[in-house]
Amino acid sequence: MTSLDVNDTDEDSGPSGYAAARLSLLRQEARPGPPRRAALARLTDDWLAALFTAAAPPRGTALVAVGGYGRGALSPRSDLDLLLLHDGTADPGAVAALADRVWYPVWDLGLALDHSVRTPAEARRTAGEDLKVQLGLLDARPLAGDLGLVAALRTTVLADWRNQAPKRLPELHELCTERAERAGELSFLLEPDLKEARGGLRDATALRAVAASWLADAPREGLGDAARTLLDTRDALHLTTGRATDRLSLQEQDQVAAALGLLDADTLLRHVYEAARTIAYASDVTWREVHRVLRARSTRPRLRALLGARGPSGGKPQPERTPLAEGVVEMDGEAVLARTARPERDPVLPLRAAAAAAQSGLPLSRHAVRRLAEGAKPLPTPWPAEAREQLVTLLGAGEATLAVWEALEAEGLVTRLIPDWERVRFRPQRNPVHTWTVDRHLVEAAVRASSLTRRVGRPDLLLVAALLHDIGKGWPGDHSVAGETIARDVAVRIGFDQDDAEVLAVLVRHHLLLIDTATRRDLDDPATVESVAKAVGSVPALELLHALTEADALATGPAAWSSWRASLVADLVARVAAALAGDAPPVAAVAAPSAEEERLAVEALRTGEPVLSLHAEAAPQDDEPEPVGVELLIALPDQAGVLPAVAGVLALHRLTVRSADLRAIDLDAMGAAGPPVLVLNWRVAAEYGSLPQAARLRADLVRVLDGSLDVAARLAERDAAYPRRRGVQAPPPRVTVAPAGSAARATVLEVRAQDAPGLLHRIGRALEGADVRVRSAHVSTLGANAVDTVYVTSPEGASLPAAEAAEVAGMVQRALS
Repeated sequence: MTSLDVNDTDEDSGPSGYAAARLSLLRQEARPGPPRRAALARLTDDWLAALFTAAAPPRGTALVAVGGYGRGALSPRSDLDLLLLHDGTADPGAVAALADRVWYPVWDLGLALDHSVRTPAEARRTAGEDLKVQLGLLDARPLAGDLGLVAALRTTVLADWRNQAPKRLPELHELCTERAERAGELSFLLEPDLKEARGGLRDATALRAVAASWLADAPREGLGDAARTLLDTRDALHLTTGRATDRLSLQEQDQVAAALGLLDADTLLRHVYEAARTIAYASDVTWREVHRVLRARSTRPRLRALLGARGPSGGKPQPERTPLAEGVVEMDGEAVLARTARPERDPVLPLRAAAAAAQSGLPLSRHAVRRLAEGAKPLPTPWPAEAREQLVTLLGAGEATLAVWEALEAEGLVTRLIPDWERVRFRPQRNPVHTWTVDRHLVEAAVRASSLTRRVGRPDLLLVAALLHDIGKGWPGDHSVAGETIARDVAVRIGFDQDDAEVLAVLVRHHLLLIDTATRRDLDDPATVESVAKAVGSVPALELLHALTEADALATGPAAWSSWRASLVADLVARVAAALAGDAPPVAAVAAPSAEEERLAVEALRTGEPVLSLHAEAAPQDDEPEPVGVELLIALPDQAGVLPAVAGVLALHRLTVRSADLRAIDLDAMGAAGPPVLVLNWRVAAEYGSLPQAARLRADLVRVLDGSLDVAARLAERDAAYPRRRGVQAPPPRVTVAPAGSAARATVLEVRAQDAPGLLHRIGRALEGADVRVRSAHVSTLGANAVDTVYVTSPEGASLPAAEAAEVAGMVQRALS
């Protein structure tokens, strides 16, 4: 037989003839996949129809294929799902005899059979009671007998499904969720269940059912190809094992790969994983849309009661749109693009939208991602500083990062941003300790690292190192060695300076160093500590490597980290830190004021009032990092409460502080007599919209300082009126007293916290309440993390005693908590 056309066979239509034709069909290799499944379904259709006709069926009966067989895609060992439908007028004995003459030949051949005998009314009633029966009937297809009887049943069942969709779809979603919890995530399992696991064939069937309800529809792009990939894999699995199995076991993967013409088992799994993620993402998008539609339907009666049948302007009520970031708003529980967004003019918008969605705990709208993928231009190399900050913010959002990253992956935006990502996408890890594929493990490591950012001075480097630490697994050889080169290149491309790029390269090269040394070497041997210290190079790098080690292990799986391992690593880190302590850099000297700062200080001294300067900075040189935001200089006579006042005004005007420096300038030292003047050098950016005018900022600052504007109350009122969704469960703030070379003149407080509107205002108020003076403050925002250093003194200008310093640190930490 050279064709899949079943009419080419000379065999008879009895069981032996069907069995021979079936065997011949399954042995053919010329046209596997959908053609073979369709041919097998046609062959089976013809055989069952012949059995039905030969049994002299009474009037008002029909044989119906349902479920997977009803869809006409029959795998080699698939069950035959059959319904014998009768109108209730025939003699029950004749109907029973007809059933026996159809069922027994199927059983005689050893084929699995799921069968039932019902009237249309019984079928409809059973479908109303059993969701699985109703799903099977949605794919009902007549094989023989009374076609009108089958058509009427199909019409009735479909109408019931659409009418009952608000009730049945949530039930179906719960069924899918329970199944996913039981069977796991197909795209990460080493021995996945192609049917039951999340992203498998049952989810593809559920999406068909949702579409049939007319309530929502799944994304079509790639969905058909993904389902075909899983079906082709199942076909090969059935033929390889000779069993009706859906589990792709390790020992069968090489044979299945060969049957499909693939290179090896890893290539097979990557194909399967990619298909599963396509179905899983389509499921997420579809169920989100289902719930949105159902919510809208449930609120419609109340809207009509409030607004009448039409909206206040004569049209439909418009959903509320709440700004999240420049070009990004929240609408209907999703992060979407603002009406004014122009992706073709704003290459940072994809990252800004992703960061805003993750930080707000919102899914990123599929339509927004599609528009960004189609319209946004590639980022320049190196990236602008804002793009790097938005990437760090996205990575630092914790669990919310996962869904947003998956949305970016689905439209190819991740590999566009980081081309090296393509080599680790869907790459399986056959070590049983690993829970995830390489790409998901890297994102999971960043999620774990986000909870450790308070332990390090450079959370941005920690998060990016977590994302890149296994990037070398896509290349031959030692992945740490390959990853070092890739990480250095990626770091420079995304805009880190050379020093930061080298730190990232060291972290990736040695990300296994601490755990391997702590568990396999003698820590009492000085050579062990010396070798680690030499590899790491500095205390800040050791601090980062310690946190990365923990994040990597936690993201690997439950067997990779324990209290025992943690204690060994901590012991090694303490020993190495002691060895490196002599190399700790001294406290940086305070830079001399610029000419502009001196000019503003003199003007503030002359007028006795605040003086502001708000302007964009000149373009950076090639070897300098591009600044984030614009420069805001403020000079005013030294007085209490300056830090909370200025920070509060900036928060009131929705300005995000990217970096800040507060210090007192001694005019006597510059030959201008007078008391010290405070100069604040801030770098700010509008949360969204345009920057406010400097005159408005100055006017509000004057009012705050003279007590006529209660900025704390205004901020509280705004937060109450427009509550921001708290999507990120950030690690708690950490405030410590740091050792510093200037401790004789001031006490140094290090504040590490989640960046948020009004954060500096709260820090300043806490310090003011502690009755200490802020001599200088140095603020930096690294993604969503604020790392602030504040130099404080007593009212007399002396450093604080140790006990008092600890008490002040505790007050600030409680204020931020």
